[in-house]
Amino acid sequence: MSNCGSCGSCGEGVCVPHHNEILKDDDGALKRALYKSMGHTDSALRKPIIAVVNSYTNATAGHANLDVVGAEVIRGIEDAGGTAMTFGTIAPCDGIAEGHIGMRYILAGREVITASIEIMVRAHNFDAMVLLGSCDKIVPAMLMAAARLDIPAILVNGGPMYPAEYAGKHWDGNIVTEAIGWKNKGQIDEQEFRKIEDLAEPTIGSCTMYGTANTMCCLSESLGMTLAQTSTIPAIHPQRLEVGYQSGKRIVEMIAEGLTARKIITKQGIHNAITTLLATGGSTNAIIHLQAIYYEAGLGELDLDVFDQMSRKVPLLASIYPASEYDMVDFFEAGGVAAVEKELAPLLELDAITVAGSKGECLAQVANSTNRELIRPLDNPFMLESGVGVLTGNLSPLGSVAKPAAVPKSMFHFSGKAMVFDSEQSTIDAIMRGDIKSGTVVVICYEGTTGGAGLPEMYKPMKLLEGMGLSESCALITDGRFSGSNRGLFVGHVSPEAYEGGLIGLIEDGDVITIDLTKREITLELDENVIAARRATWKRIHKEIPKGFLRLYRERVSSAAHGAILK
Repeated sequence: MSNCGSCGSCGEGVCVPHHNEILKDDDGALKRALYKSMGHTDSALRKPIIAVVNSYTNATAGHANLDVVGAEVIRGIEDAGGTAMTFGTIAPCDGIAEGHIGMRYILAGREVITASIEIMVRAHNFDAMVLLGSCDKIVPAMLMAAARLDIPAILVNGGPMYPAEYAGKHWDGNIVTEAIGWKNKGQIDEQEFRKIEDLAEPTIGSCTMYGTANTMCCLSESLGMTLAQTSTIPAIHPQRLEVGYQSGKRIVEMIAEGLTARKIITKQGIHNAITTLLATGGSTNAIIHLQAIYYEAGLGELDLDVFDQMSRKVPLLASIYPASEYDMVDFFEAGGVAAVEKELAPLLELDAITVAGSKGECLAQVANSTNRELIRPLDNPFMLESGVGVLTGNLSPLGSVAKPAAVPKSMFHFSGKAMVFDSEQSTIDAIMRGDIKSGTVVVICYEGTTGGAGLPEMYKPMKLLEGMGLSESCALITDGRFSGSNRGLFVGHVSPEAYEGGLIGLIEDGDVITIDLTKREITLELDENVIAARRATWKRIHKEIPKGFLRLYRERVSSAAHGAILK
């Protein structure tokens, strides 16, 4: 007979009190009964109740292995003395959403994922959570939720896919979009195009370039929310399952230690993540995600000036596709993000707390990389300044972002005549017709957070320019954003956006635009009197969007310069 005074039927002698507050005493009886209906035992319900937040889906390649990784997380939790309860989140794929109305929902989906985790965790009062995600907006959304909820949390990513092999080179899936340009120019035929399609994505996992998905997974490790030396382990590598198991065990220990998310997501942790972003030339999208995570952690607003100032001090130490031929599996084999941080140690906050000790303690276990073609030491960088930059100037007084790591050195200073479009599709049509000539600055406006709406990626126009052989003689600027896989001279997040009266919406065909990556400036070479005259007759273009969440998003979202945050 139990002497706990609660159930009287567990047969385990004196019962351990319930750990979870809402399961205690008589008030917890109905909640316990509901859990017992699903097979959770009285003994299990006395342990810490840990949410396994799993974004598994067979509709998104980067998430297709999270069911088996999640099973290992659950095994780790239970072996360490916790009880795991799983719930899911949406996980839209940028690649599948690109080029149609779906792309307008991708960044907005970040807020939905964050809110859905918040709602479920608050409703069930979980004691902690393990977050399983891999792709572009899912990882930052999960980190935002961790910061908002401030309970013990650890993130496990699914790992990158292996590269495709074609014509003696390694490629990521974006070869398909480039191949559209090759086919359009007559360089390949339909049969060869289909061959490329069939080999482009050879395994499950996040796409093998250093795009937003892998950037955010690496930054989660740098921030301290993922076990050290694990973020770049490939999706089909046997170590990937072990990471799940160890993370499950570790979350139980974090509960006992009282190690909650806001003790990790601090100004020091964000500093480390920004430093790693800049030193690796990661996705420009990471800037708005770090701003959002910072905000959710109660740290205020993270100004673009911080990124600008740090970008002038942090050198580029790693060169990963699309900035070089080396893909994410190469990066993993070279030591991954931890090997870069080992070189960066003098610039990092080594006292910052991670899910498994201080940053300094974690790096003490890391070996120096031996692949100096991919990861260089601090005294011999690829570039003296970082691979991600913030540009200002009359065209973008609130800031815009570029990726110098992926720009040919010959284009660091570029002036050209504008060719203006008010949508992604009209730009694509012009490129495919052959209307874009060398020396052009392609301008795509009304694609910002509110004008788009949703700050869609202008991935395809930039890739088509590359496929058409124009990426080293044309620039592209937009108030939308770009994929982390893009390369060439592109500037995104131009703020204020056209919809809000930004100067980008006043540009006309033939205007001269100058982009200077060394000075970090973007300038419309136009007399102020002409600008004033145009502003006096300006009329906003309003794009209709489907009724539903995106309309609510448009009403509440902040500028890209402030992280595209819902307030």
